Amino acid sequence: MQLLAVGLNHTTAPVSLREKVAFPADRITQAVTSARAWLGRQDAADGNNEAAILSTCNRTELYAAQHALGDLDSAMDATAHFLADYHHVPYGDLRPYLYALPQDHAVRHAFRVASGLDSMVLGEPQILGQMKDAVRQADAAGGLGTCLHQMFQRTFAVAKEVRSTTEIGAHSVSMAAAAVRLSQRIFDRVSEQHVLFIGAGEMIELCATHFSAQAPKSLTIANRTLERGEALAHRFNGRAIRLADLPDQLANFDIVVSSTASSLPIIGLGLVERAVKIRRHKPIFMVDLAVPRDIEPEVGRLDDVFLYTVDDLGAAVQSGIENRQAAVSQAEAIIETRVQSFMHWLDGRAVVPVIRGMHEASEAMRLVELERARKLLARGEDIDQVLEALSKGLTAKLLHGPQQMLNQAQGEERDRLAALLPRLFRSRH
Repeated sequence: MQLLAVGLNHTTAPVSLREKVAFPADRITQAVTSARAWLGRQDAADGNNEAAILSTCNRTELYAAQHALGDLDSAMDATAHFLADYHHVPYGDLRPYLYALPQDHAVRHAFRVASGLDSMVLGEPQILGQMKDAVRQADAAGGLGTCLHQMFQRTFAVAKEVRSTTEIGAHSVSMAAAAVRLSQRIFDRVSEQHVLFIGAGEMIELCATHFSAQAPKSLTIANRTLERGEALAHRFNGRAIRLADLPDQLANFDIVVSSTASSLPIIGLGLVERAVKIRRHKPIFMVDLAVPRDIEPEVGRLDDVFLYTVDDLGAAVQSGIENRQAAVSQAEAIIETRVQSFMHWLDGRAVVPVIRGMHEASEAMRLVELERARKLLARGEDIDQVLEALSKGLTAKLLHGPQQMLNQAQGEERDRLAALLPRLFRSRH
């Protein structure tokens, strides 16, 4: 079984491309089914392939397991064509930004991603939950076979071990904390500002927690579902508004943080221009943590708007990386050991069909000799002679194949067989 991880992330592709190949959460299951069908067309030898898709604001990755992937470049091209075709992105625009990781490199990558070592924010825990969701969706789509199921279960175990035995999490710097720090470059005191959060998911909850600690003048949640927005706002003594009311409300806020699952921008240039005019050009600090982006990029060109994307925040949180290197080294050592363990298991899986075939062949021999013995007994033959014939018949059949190979072999092959066969038939008494 061959493993492959193909994708792009925050280190290989800008957010402008990542947002084009992001998979909405409610379409992952269908996308996994499409990926398996696509890869199955490339693998004429065996359609029983496995696939899983991980799509977050920082990465889109496809994990695959097949019996015949061919060479790495061909496998990478097949996956790139799938992503390009599915998202209607020109193949030439996508291919240069992709990475392809085969076999143990794919396993190591999955372990590092789940452990927070490959994240924009080193050690952040959110990716583990996102990967678990991706695996559940792949399983629901029938994308997990023995290989990927085992790999992901070990991935989660490794992530748990890394987080419990190292201080990788203790040294993480959250995107939410970075957003607060950046806002303080524009406004000296968050406590004097009105803050708006668009969305009600986990990232918005984290950001609201950090901004709430600064005691802003007001805290508002805008969400498509008012009830969900109210539930989150209640936790921070804030209020909730409908997303549909945003055009009339935007000018009231100094700080705007957005993270929704919308496939299209929800804040356009014209909307922000009107808000700036109403505010008499008082600055607006905006953070867009969504991929695809919630705020049109052109908004950042306005003189009185300070717009930061998820990539901008990622750069801001790397300042403390020197303090985390000890934990990283320890985590990498754990991961390397677990990668070798998984690859040993995978190598063992390769001989399973051989062992199964040997059992089937020997069972067929046994049944033939047993039937012959039963006929002899039915004719009244002496039981000891029948047992003697049965044992000799089984022995002759078991030895026939190896003896024939040894007689037909020549040169080095014959020498290797001569050294190997005695070990196969060594007495265990």
